[in-house]
Amino acid sequence: MELPIYQIDAFTTRLFGGNPAAVCPLDAWLPEATMQAIAAENNLSETAFFVREGNGVRIRWFTPRCEVKLCGHATLAAAWVWFRHIEPQATEVVFDSLSGLLKVTRAGERLTLDFPAQISAPLPTPVNLVDALGITPLECRSAGEDWLVVVDSAATVRTLQPRFEAIRQLDCRGLAVTARGDDCDFVSRFFAPKVGIDEDPVTGSAHTKLVPYWSDQLGKLKLHAHQLSQRGGELFCELRWERVLMSGTAVPYLAGTISLDGTAWGMQ
Repeated sequence: MELPIYQIDAFTTRLFGGNPAAVCPLDAWLPEATMQAIAAENNLSETAFFVREGNGVRIRWFTPRCEVKLCGHATLAAAWVWFRHIEPQATEVVFDSLSGLLKVTRAGERLTLDFPAQISAPLPTPVNLVDALGITPLECRSAGEDWLVVVDSAATVRTLQPRFEAIRQLDCRGLAVTARGDDCDFVSRFFAPKVGIDEDPVTGSAHTKLVPYWSDQLGKLKLHAHQLSQRGGELFCELRWERVLMSGTAVPYLAGTISLDGTAWGMQ
């Protein structure tokens, strides 16, 4: 069995920037163990698989360690593949997912994700969080499976050297460390070693939580964000009622074929 695979750098205008995601369009679902093995072999923060189902398209995302409920950059990458290789005339695709319906539209080279907003709530700062980050945050908040950690400056976010093993012991999936930006509205970094991602280069799902927070703090609905990972990423965001719009561009890195031995994977 041979399967197409694409690797796309998302939320960037340059090759080797943003967050790389693998995308595998499928005619039918593979066994879950096979998709997990492909994601582990790719060793990227996420691999997206999608299948046409009836009149729609269903998408699933896997880290090298597990399936996740929501992923922004791999959805952007999957939409790029859809618009370039499957329906070149389309300007919209709607993916069904574990997080509901996710619409992606395109205007020229810019793609816009329409995701559900996630509102955070104050959380007393755990002592082991201070140990994990080596700093005392201004504020800590809980948002779904993740924590938002607000610090004093973009410089603090940029120079942070967290202890990944200590983060793995925290009672959350991942940490979004954030501050007001110097040349944008806000900045962030995202750490999720518990799901096999020490630091994610650009994290769309985290921005569904960061955008409502910073919209309230800054008193504005449209926000410009930078993720200060080594690769770096840029997002143009908008809070629209109970949804977060995240816009960016993507750059293709490779297109290829996965060869699977059907007997070895239980597929005849």
